[in-house]
Amino acid sequence: MSLFPDAEYAARLKVIQAGMAQHELGALLLTTEHDILYLTGFLTRFWQSPTRPWYLVVPARGKPVAVIPSIGAALMGRGWIEDIRTWPAPVPGDDGVSLLAQALKEVGGPVGIPSHLETHLRMPLADFEALKAQTQMSFGPDHGILANARAVKSEAEIAKIETICSVAGRAFARMGEIAGEGVPLSTVFRNFQRLLLEEGADWVPYLSGGAGPDGYDDVISPASDTPLKAGDVLMLDTGAMKDGYFCDYDRNFSVGQPSQEAANAHSRLMEAVAAGLETARPGACASDLWRAMADIVGGGETTGRLGHALGLQLTEGLSLIQADETELKPGMVITLEPGIETVEGRMMVHEENIVITTGAPRLLSPLAGSELTVI
Repeated sequence: MSLFPDAEYAARLKVIQAGMAQHELGALLLTTEHDILYLTGFLTRFWQSPTRPWYLVVPARGKPVAVIPSIGAALMGRGWIEDIRTWPAPVPGDDGVSLLAQALKEVGGPVGIPSHLETHLRMPLADFEALKAQTQMSFGPDHGILANARAVKSEAEIAKIETICSVAGRAFARMGEIAGEGVPLSTVFRNFQRLLLEEGADWVPYLSGGAGPDGYDDVISPASDTPLKAGDVLMLDTGAMKDGYFCDYDRNFSVGQPSQEAANAHSRLMEAVAAGLETARPGACASDLWRAMADIVGGGETTGRLGHALGLQLTEGLSLIQADETELKPGMVITLEPGIETVEGRMMVHEENIVITTGAPRLLSPLAGSELTVI
């Protein structure tokens, strides 16, 4: 079953092929999960197995050609791709390379490969060398064609992201059911994933957070078994998925009444989010949003990233940093993620998801309240 109507994929392909014409590319070679999903709707968790390679050849004209292991033929065949070439992977010595080489020779080069930040070539180096030898083609960067296409979401994509944001919002609203004084942080994490699934998420591939008095000292560690205590600030940051698209936002909670430091920090974070919302207009740059929020939370050049783009991946594309001059365009989905030091060695972070429009941005996550929620 396809995630979108065929017309959605055709519109994406049209944009990509226009970029290919501009840069005089005969083909694009896609090898990674999210690039292939973007043009085919091929949604599977089988990517978790690194054994088998998957390929999509995008020609300068016409529909893409899938060169994939035979185990994926039935699923790929349910979408809009018609030319599906398979081999019984894994095959040591020629794991789809000759089949891929033939497809590329039929299409013609030069061949572009996505090469922007956050990309990689998902095939063994020896196979790539064999592919170049068999095709005798020129391989090079895709000049950002895929990244630029994926950066601007269609209304259908935005609806998917808004749906999973709503799922997470309903789960966050139920935090009182699973968190409180004496509950181990690891138990909160485990049960919050359950709430997300109950509320409609397909999968919860990412969940981070922390807890401690007046804040937390990091936001990427696995949850410990330490029980929550009165006065702790608890934060959960979820990357839940629905139909292949992510939400990515967090919420802070106070276990019992918050300290003045924690309450003030939350207020400053919400002020920074408001400044980001006011700045997030078409024509502004990623660095402008960074500056608007950094001026409130402080830290100057050491503030770090205060948000990023969002979509088929938890983080993709632009970063809200001082050095990123990417121009904001309607249809871009981004996060606003200011962080602030509460007391020495501790911090609080707040995150919202928005979409850039022709005017004021639209919130996709339900905006947090002005006061720290007490559980």
